[in-house]
Amino acid sequence: MPHSKQLRLGRFSEDQRVYLLTATVEKREPIFADFQLGRLLIAELRAAHCDGLVESLAWVVMPDHLHWLLVLQRGSISELMRRVKGRSARQINSLAHRSGRLWQDGFHDHALRHEEDVLPVARYIVANPLRAGLVKRVGDYPLWDAVWL
Repeated sequence: MPHSKQLRLGRFSEDQRVYLLTATVEKREPIFADFQLGRLLIAELRAAHCDGLVESLAWVVMPDHLHWLLVLQRGSISELMRRVKGRSARQINSLAHRSGRLWQDGFHDHALRHEEDVLPVARYIVANPLRAGLVKRVGDYPLWDAVWL
């Protein structure tokens, strides 16, 4: 995808910076509509947190994409996403008896400016399933979390 190369231009990783990361499943396949497969991705997010790479603030696994609000602790966001996407793809492909690409190339990142309030961004993330019409209440969607709850 020519556009995915554009996503990398000017990318800079800074420890202790808050980032909103978004990754999309190849061809927008709704693979994470399967709860068990969504939990495999969540396990990789938690592993990155437990390994000290990030402090996860909020995330939601939508049927065909991921939104993840985090504080980068060490490494680069490119290395982090390569790890999460690679490890989750191997696990999911194995469990689902599928092969081939799981994720689209690249990812979108937004470094929050100091004047931006993190809480409204977290609320936006966890309200994604509500806005998409997947549930009537945020609490009814099983594939999200936020440190404030």
